[in-house]
Amino acid sequence: MDSSNLIELDRQLLLWFNGSDSLFLDGLVKTLTTAVTWAPLYVSLLYLVLRNNDNVKKVLLIVACALLCVFLAGSLNDMLVKPSVGRWRPTHDPVIGYVVDVVNDYRGGDHGFFSSHAANTFSLAIFFSLLVRSRVLTVALIFWSLVNCWTRLYLGVHFPGDILCGLLWGGLVGTAMWYLHLRVRRILSPSPGFISSQYTSTGYQLTDVDVVITVLVMTFIYAIIRACFYLYV
Repeated sequence: MDSSNLIELDRQLLLWFNGSDSLFLDGLVKTLTTAVTWAPLYVSLLYLVLRNNDNVKKVLLIVACALLCVFLAGSLNDMLVKPSVGRWRPTHDPVIGYVVDVVNDYRGGDHGFFSSHAANTFSLAIFFSLLVRSRVLTVALIFWSLVNCWTRLYLGVHFPGDILCGLLWGGLVGTAMWYLHLRVRRILSPSPGFISSQYTSTGYQLTDVDVVITVLVMTFIYAIIRACFYLYV
C-alpha cells in the first residue's frame, strides 16, 4: 500500500468517526474537548502528589516532569512539527473539507499533524500510571486520553493518523519523563518498595488514588449534564 492509499484510508476513517445528527453528542464533545473541563482532574493529580511525597524537592520534581510532558508532547509540536509538516486538518483539507461535519463552526488551526490533544493527554496518562502504579488509575487515565482523542475525530479536526502519531509520541515522552524522574529521585532519596493493602507499590495511598478517580467520574457526569442543556440552547 503506497502513501496515497494510506492518505485516502485516513480520510475515509475520519469521515466514519466524524460528527453525528445528535445535538447531545455535539454538546458532550465540545465540553470534553475543552481544556478547562479537565482542570479539576489536574488539581486532583496535584493533590495526589502533595499527599504522598514528604518533601518539596520530590513534589517539584514530579511537577517539573509533568510540565515537561506537556511541553515536549504538545507545545513543541504546535511550535515546530505542525508548521513544518504542514498537513491540513480535515476541516481545511482541499479534498474532503467541504463534507466534514463541524460543530458550532469550530475548525481548529490550519495544520493538524500530529494531535497535541492525543500527545499531551497520553504522555500524562503514561507518566502518572508509571509513577503511581495503580491499575485502576492506569485504566482511568488511558480511557480519559482516548476519549479526548475521540473528540478530535468527532469534531473533524484531526485524522486518525494524526491521533495515532500523537499517541505514540505522547507514550514515548511520558515514559522518558518517568525514567528521568526515577533517576533524579534515586539521587534525592532512594525509596523502598511498599507491600501493603493500603498503598501502591510506589507508596501512593489508595484512598488518595480514589480521589482522582472520583474527580474524573464527576467530570464526565458534569459533561453529560452540560450536554443535556446544550439541547435547549
